Amino acid sequence: MRVVLADDSILLREGLARLLADEGHEITAAVGDAEALLKAVAADPPDVAVIDVRMPPTHSDEGLRAALRIREAWPRVGVLVLSQYVEKRYAARLLGENSEAVGYLLKDRVVEIDEFLDALERVGAGRTAFDPEVVRQLVARSTHTDPLQRLTPRERDVLDLMAQGHTNAAIAERLHVSRSAVEKHSNALFDKLGLASGEGYSRRVLAVLRYLGS
Repeated sequence: MRVVLADDSILLREGLARLLADEGHEITAAVGDAEALLKAVAADPPDVAVIDVRMPPTHSDEGLRAALRIREAWPRVGVLVLSQYVEKRYAARLLGENSEAVGYLLKDRVVEIDEFLDALERVGAGRTAFDPEVVRQLVARSTHTDPLQRLTPRERDVLDLMAQGHTNAAIAERLHVSRSAVEKHSNALFDKLGLASGEGYSRRVLAVLRYLGS
């Protein structure tokens, strides 16, 4: 894949650049601020932009705002956001109305090289990749709401992994159940969330949006 890196930490930026290059990916730009990131994407749109949430000059939400701008102006560019902490409002804003080609990882997860590379590949393939800790905290915030309370523990496990961006086959492997069992649980949770089957929308996407935004 063709990747743009944006992080004000030169050590992390250069480390990621070397790691991705060793894996056969092309680094089209490696920058340290949001303005340079947007210029790089405009000049040569990559497959995925890996972006730190907090960058100069204020180190607040420059990276997030740049990520949102990229998703609006260049919808084919995947966005993988890195953050030091779980920023719940940022995760919800980043997802918006479209959960395709977007990811949110804690920086601690970057040291787990296989997990980071897997997340990058999922985003590049147009899927989601949310850090398990981000999902856990979002779930903890939403336990008081209905209809999520109506889900069984196994249905919540399936939706948890679905929100992280895993396919049914990957969910089945992680939960040590059959793929048909995952499909059964998926259909049950769709029904409990009031997502009737029909053409014109994806129940899977709507379930993840409701799960993360509730």
